[in-house]
Amino acid sequence: MKVAYIFATNLASTFKLATMILPQLERGDHGAQVVGMMFFDDNIFCLRAGDPVGERLAHIAKQNGMLLMVCDQCAVRRGLAEGTFDQCGTGSVKAKGLVEGVVCGCFPQLYEALAEAKPDQVITL
Repeated sequence: MKVAYIFATNLASTFKLATMILPQLERGDHGAQVVGMMFFDDNIFCLRAGDPVGERLAHIAKQNGMLLMVCDQCAVRRGLAEGTFDQCGTGSVKAKGLVEGVVCGCFPQLYEALAEAKPDQVITL
């Protein structure tokens, strides 16, 4: 089964991702193929360059061809992207200061990026 995760609630990345999902992915016993992850609000902070969780996740994502996307508006608001609020949703906002491989986007870019991967389920945490 292919899944995509959306990290939208408080502490989703520091609790559910960092202590459950990521260790399972590293051990190879997660039970589903994760094709993508989308991060909203303060959940994007775990993807800052040098963050241990983000660096581990970037390694797994690179190995498995997994999408790592942050909400462009959330990233602009937190100084982790180059672009303006007017550009949000257009695909032209660029990540900065985040681990390798992370892209910025909004729902149109998320849908496009996941279309080829064809997840069976999208799980919001």
